[in-house]
Amino acid sequence: MGRPRGPEFLTLPLGARHGQVNGAAPAPARPVFGPAPPQSTPTTPPRSTPTTPPRTAPKPYGGRVLVTAALVAALTGAVAGVAGARLYEGSEPAPAAALPRVAPDPSAALTGLSATAARVLPSVVSVEAGSLGGSGFVVDDGGHILTNAHVIRGTGEVIVVLSDGRRVSARVIGEDDDEDLAVLEVAFPADLTPATLGRSSDLAVGDQVLAIGSPLGLSGTVTSGIVSALDREVRLGGSRRTAVQTDASINPGNSGGPLVNARGEVVGVNTAIAASRGGGNIGIGFAIPIDRAAPIAERIIRN
Repeated sequence: MGRPRGPEFLTLPLGARHGQVNGAAPAPARPVFGPAPPQSTPTTPPRSTPTTPPRTAPKPYGGRVLVTAALVAALTGAVAGVAGARLYEGSEPAPAAALPRVAPDPSAALTGLSATAARVLPSVVSVEAGSLGGSGFVVDDGGHILTNAHVIRGTGEVIVVLSDGRRVSARVIGEDDDEDLAVLEVAFPADLTPATLGRSSDLAVGDQVLAIGSPLGLSGTVTSGIVSALDREVRLGGSRRTAVQTDASINPGNSGGPLVNARGEVVGVNTAIAASRGGGNIGIGFAIPIDRAAPIAERIIRN
């Protein structure tokens, strides 16, 4: 869509031509007929008395006057140009003043949930298994990663993406379908940072928690919420189990990631959500309590 056109104007003459009235052509001069004016009889001119000769009128300066006028016009134009330039310069807006900002404090340390997230993020990984994807977290110094069984189910090759972006191969060493848990192993345990496992039995409704993982493939995503309920019965894997309910945002791809308390301790394994017909998070997520998940992971690693 173009710019709107301005109003159209009709061009009208500013006035009649010289000698016209209301645009009419000038009337031709008509000759005057009649007797000629009388001619006077020549007479002898009277004797004139000597007088002072008339003063000669001063000669015009001609070219000098024109040159002077041209110089005056040039000087006037130059002065007007300088004045106009100064006026234009004065009309430019002054540069905006810098808004006050707090000086950076290099000694400031992370506190609160920022510090909690910073402690846990190096231990969280993204899990790629065929067309599926999820999350996981390192549980020991032996290169073992805990995740959900439904994340790696039916696939042969598993890729783990570390927190620094490196991609490494992993193998499934065991899984528990009833509890929807699985353990992976990578060949470079020295490059991994184990998470600190807490106690889900110490949780109380209203405690602040963080959910960390890769929802929709967005690795390293941190969301916060509270413990909404304890011992909530939901279907996990092939049977009904109790779970920690939270309103921290959990979406597809968060499966297998850690639910941590305010101290950065893992208290659950994010596993499922309650969704409306359209899907997506509605503020009701479920995590397998770590008090139940940790012994299963230990058993799989031992065997």
